[in-house]
Parts: sequence; C-alpha cells; structure tokens
Amino acid sequence: MQSTPQTAQGGPADVGLLSGAELSPDCGGLNNLAGRAWCVTAPLGQVGALAEAYIADLETKGWLAAGGDENRVVLIKRREGGGCDGMQMVAFYDTSKVAVAELPAYLGFATIPGDVCAAQAAAEKPASDTSTQ
Repeated sequence: MQSTPQTAQGGPADVGLLSGAELSPDCGGLNNLAGRAWCVTAPLGQVGALAEAYIADLETKGWLAAGGDENRVVLIKRREGGGCDGMQMVAFYDTSKVAVAELPAYLGFATIPGDVCAAQAAAEKPASDTSTQ
C-alpha cells in the first residue's frame, strides 16, 4: 500500500484516499453516516489491513491512537497552541448480509468537535481534595 494519500475532497484534515480504498460518499447507506462521516470502502477481507494502513499514515502526520474498541479508533493530535484535535475511525459492514471476504466494508472518519484533551484533563483531576494542613 502506498503511504502518501491522494487528494480526497470532503474528508477530515490529513485523511486521504489510500491505495486499496475507494471513496464511498454515502458510507454504504449504513448507520446513518452519510453526510456525517467521510467514508472509504474495501472488501471485508482487506478492511483490517486498510485500517492499519490509515492509522500508520495518520501517525506520520502527528495523530496518535488514543483509545477505542473493536471497530472504532479514537485519534488525537496535539495543537501547537495547546489542546488537541480529535477524530474517530469506525469500521463497519452490512451485518444483514453474510460476512464473506468479498462483502463491501467501510471505514468512516469524522472529527470530534472541541478540544478532546481538555475533557481528558478535567476527567483526570480528583473530584475533591480532602487533605488539610
């Protein structure tokens, strides 16, 4: 797979169309993501490797995988002036169909509004400090 993405219109900053992916403007008509996420498609048997390629490509642009679950990765990128930008990558397919390697699968990308590090910093502060001197 190529490591330099092609120009992809409408996607979040730093996300391009990598080799092996095709643009899917309607996100496969699944999960009500059309217009809410920027999606690419690839065969189900290849989408895992494609997701790894996207994570590796985004890491070269300063994005770090910061969490998620089996089908979702949350990425963060530190801002020069402080704080962080956030983005999610979600992997999905039409679960009403038999999961075969050739079935179209999708990766959806969407930005997370606000400063995702500000929420993290607030969550890490203790609820109360009961120490007295």
